Amino acid sequence: MAKEEIVLMKGNEAIAHAAIRCGCDGYFGYPITPQSEVLETLAAEEPWKTTGMVVLQAESEVASINMVYGGGAAGKKVMTSSSSPGVALMQEGISYMAGAEIPGLIVNVQRGGPGLGTIQPSQSDYFQATRGGGNGDYNVIVLAPASVQEMADFVDLAFDLAFKYRNPAMILSDGVIGQMMEKVVLPPFKPRRTEEELEKECPWAAMGKKQHRAPNILTSLELEPHHMEEKNLHLQAKYQEIREKEVRYEEILCDDAEYVIIAFGSASRIAQKVIELCREEGLKVGLLRPITLWPFPTKEIHELSKRVKGMLSFEINAGQMIEDIRLAVAGNTPVAYYGRMGGIVPTPEEVVEALKKELITK
Repeated sequence: MAKEEIVLMKGNEAIAHAAIRCGCDGYFGYPITPQSEVLETLAAEEPWKTTGMVVLQAESEVASINMVYGGGAAGKKVMTSSSSPGVALMQEGISYMAGAEIPGLIVNVQRGGPGLGTIQPSQSDYFQATRGGGNGDYNVIVLAPASVQEMADFVDLAFDLAFKYRNPAMILSDGVIGQMMEKVVLPPFKPRRTEEELEKECPWAAMGKKQHRAPNILTSLELEPHHMEEKNLHLQAKYQEIREKEVRYEEILCDDAEYVIIAFGSASRIAQKVIELCREEGLKVGLLRPITLWPFPTKEIHELSKRVKGMLSFEINAGQMIEDIRLAVAGNTPVAYYGRMGGIVPTPEEVVEALKKELITK
């Protein structure tokens, strides 16, 4: 058995190294704080000399996502990364990809908004990510890493899901996870697919006219309304399959919990300290961490809500995930919210006091 390679690096750097190692064919991006190290690391590693991976700084975020559209349409593993206002500029292209059923990976290392906002971390793109963000009825598969290790692990997972369902996938991180340094075990090297493998695995891809089949055309445009409805019904059936098969979450100390904190990403790291402090005081508090923000662990939260006295949605935003929690709970138990905005990261002690004030002492 090969010895694991343990290294110390930032979350953004882990994304870049994992992309090279998982057989990514191309990265197209544009610098923006706090995720610029993704592009910088790829440029420093020069994977075009080793694996043949293309790394290109595009002229804008709009250009980046359309390059991902083109590469994905050819069946290639391609990706981009940006931060909140940059991802906002990509929404049209992401909607086009969803409509044309083109796989691809978008990494969002969130910062505070609205608008240009701040370069400090936030989780305020939850709605944008989980509601599609662009026009039309569609969803993006959304993974929320809570560590540098998961930043590395989720690259390959996101590509697997994107190609399995022919759908864009997003890693929704934030400035905390992107900039923090932790030990990480990098994934083993996986070679890029050959053209023969690609043609076999992606028979739908636009790879030029082949003698044995008609040309493949990938588009989100359909002018005939009945055909457009059929396409939408097909997409909705696919999204339902994803909801049934791809929900991922983690529970910590929920078996005997009387109160449960629900948090994702960097907020869930803080929440782990919160439940430790609460347990020291004799308060039975647990944590449920959604790993997939879409599909959301609705059924799991609903079942948990039947046996607890209350739930706290802890988010580094104005309260966005709480809407999905309340829908899941369906009135079974009180649901409260605590969070900070503008790039301020709450302390565990703040959250403990909010939990007591909003739920335990009421």
